[in-house]
Amino acid sequence: QVQVVESGGGLVQAGGSLRLSCAASGRTLSLYAMGWFRQAPGKEREFVAGITWRIGGRYYADSVKGRFSISRDNAKNMASLQMNSLNSEDTAVYYCAVATGFRSGRYQPEAYDYWGQGTQVTVSS
Repeated sequence: QVQVVESGGGLVQAGGSLRLSCAASGRTLSLYAMGWFRQAPGKEREFVAGITWRIGGRYYADSVKGRFSISRDNAKNMASLQMNSLNSEDTAVYYCAVATGFRSGRYQPEAYDYWGQGTQVTVSS
């Protein structure tokens, strides 16, 4: 089992920045990748960004490229999502997810095994 906890959400004005953090605990030796997803009211959960644990390869949704940056700290079993130039369309609950093995479709929720409870990000215009 892997436990996943997010932190860092909040309220920010359009154009501002926020940094989300994700901490994994438990059987962390099995980590393959960590990802961030988000879900706005009335919408499906969508992929935001991901990072592979051993090599550190990064991948992003087109909607956040150039604005968001994902990073990891292997020693602390943590990943962070730096979000810049936020706009109202970024308002959502953000979830951190952990994959314990390679699966195709890394942009899909089904590729991840463990999830956090989510943290709210609200961007005011």
